[in-house]
Amino acid sequence: MAKKVSTFGKNNKRAYAYLAPALTSIIILSILPMIYSVFLAFTDYGLSNLSNGYGTPDGWHMVGFYQFKQILVGPLKGEFFPLLTWTIIYALISTLGCFFIGLIFAMILSDENLKEGFIYKALLVIPWALPGAIIIIAFKGLFNSEYGAINGVLQSLHIIKEPIMWLVSPHAARLAVIFLNLWLGYPYMMNICIGALAAIPSSYYEAADIDGATGIQKFFKITLPSLARTAYPLLISSFAFNFNNFNTAFLLTDGGPAKEGASFSGWTDIIGSAAYNMSTKNGQFALGSAMSILIFIIIGTISFVNMKASGQFEEVEG
Repeated sequence: MAKKVSTFGKNNKRAYAYLAPALTSIIILSILPMIYSVFLAFTDYGLSNLSNGYGTPDGWHMVGFYQFKQILVGPLKGEFFPLLTWTIIYALISTLGCFFIGLIFAMILSDENLKEGFIYKALLVIPWALPGAIIIIAFKGLFNSEYGAINGVLQSLHIIKEPIMWLVSPHAARLAVIFLNLWLGYPYMMNICIGALAAIPSSYYEAADIDGATGIQKFFKITLPSLARTAYPLLISSFAFNFNNFNTAFLLTDGGPAKEGASFSGWTDIIGSAAYNMSTKNGQFALGSAMSILIFIIIGTISFVNMKASGQFEEVEG
């Protein structure tokens, strides 16, 4: 018995030794920065006082919930809540749009009569295969109002008469950001849906055909319910990703066009990029940290409520 315990202890020590590099990286690169961000959110740490040290008369100090009050009920609330609304709209459209576009393509590619489906699949995953930053920079040229190919194509097809100011007009810029995010995101959802559709038993559809069900009825009665259990957690995680994903707006429009009277956000900025601007451009690191914590609380709450409402925790609790 003593030998077994000794062996078990040795195996544990060996396992910890193998895990040590990964755990060290997680602690240094993830956990410690999060703890430090939470700490900064309760201070007045900024570019103007950081060099004076903590606790000195001209330095930075603990201020409690002051930064959160500034954002939620103070002078910044008029800018924060419209920004929050746009961020939610952006994340919802990006998440649901990518899912349904991916699902449509997946259903087409899953058709047994489509013999060359593998060719179309290879072409459709190109936006996912290429580096996102390269695609966004390329689209920045395509959306250019003067020499961009998108305006050129639309004008040649007589869809528009005057060039659309894609990166200058607020609404056009937001539309461009959403379009590009859908372009980048649908291949991932398409591949997920292809796998999920393959797992649905063909006997379901055969029974529906015998009962005389239409294609629309089969989609809403068989396909969507069968995908729901698999897709729901994926959609929630995708929503959380899009809520924080400011790469598209940052590289395409740099958050612009500028919004009149705004101190830290443009028309295409989301909360994540606004927190980044607050920290790096305005030098108000404490406010940026407070906004980051608010992002975590908002996403965590929305995700928990949705998972609870959809019954995703039932098996765990049972």
